[in-house]
Amino acid sequence: MSTAAKRYGIVVGVDGSAASDAALHWAARDAALRTLSLTLVHAVNLTPMWPAGPMPTGISVWREEDGRQVLERAQQLAEEVVPNDRHVEIKGQLIWSPPQPALLEISEGAEMVVVGSRGRGAVARGLLGSVSSGLARRAKCPVAVVREEDPAHPVPAQGPVVVGIDGSPASELATAIAFEEAARRGVELRAVHAWSDIDVSELADLDWSAFSEEAEQVLAERLAGWQERYPDVTVHRRVVRDRPARRLIKESESAQLVVVGSHGRGHVKGALLGSVSNAVLHSVHTPLVIARPT
Repeated sequence: MSTAAKRYGIVVGVDGSAASDAALHWAARDAALRTLSLTLVHAVNLTPMWPAGPMPTGISVWREEDGRQVLERAQQLAEEVVPNDRHVEIKGQLIWSPPQPALLEISEGAEMVVVGSRGRGAVARGLLGSVSSGLARRAKCPVAVVREEDPAHPVPAQGPVVVGIDGSPASELATAIAFEEAARRGVELRAVHAWSDIDVSELADLDWSAFSEEAEQVLAERLAGWQERYPDVTVHRRVVRDRPARRLIKESESAQLVVVGSHGRGHVKGALLGSVSNAVLHSVHTPLVIARPT
């Protein structure tokens, strides 16, 4: 899909919860950095949350009014976040649908979809968790998952962008996103290639020094073109003998953003993304972008 066809710009799911507000703030700042429009989506799910029977009179009217209030508040919050020297077109959409199919459909026309890690209320918290996982697997564009900020794990404002690289198409898209985000934020980029997704003790006979040299060269070649395109981005290459998910989670502790692909290839060299992206999704406190090649 051409950029011109992506009419929604950055899309963020909003429901009025603290996690939704965190996602909204991140999405508004990213839209401003990338000079893209921002689309606020509130999905009204009329699936009964009570035993089977007729829906109470007026519930749809109440849900619609509640949804419009959520969107109005989200619009105000987004306008407060956007810097005065930037112009971001902000639009709101109320959609009568469960959140996941609504966001999956709109992802076809979006540059990125941003969601919080949980929603409003006990049911919604579990629902939005499944929404972020479902979007990571099936969305037609990159997906950003933003957690409510934890005082015990503050996101460093000047921390680097971390990207996991394994050579797959998803990894290539993740690299493109990571360089763009690092360039616009004016921070360093940390490119991580983990050698194996299995216990290294199982590979005791492997010549790690030779493998390391080869991996370093491959990583350097994969980054060379991007470094030429973004000469102002300082890149630190890290080839590590570790499980990819474990290493990325560790790297996330000092990062302001982590970018991974949605799947990998192979078992050793290419197993970076798949179960790994899912593990990172559920473990990091840092905002996470999952790249999905279309």
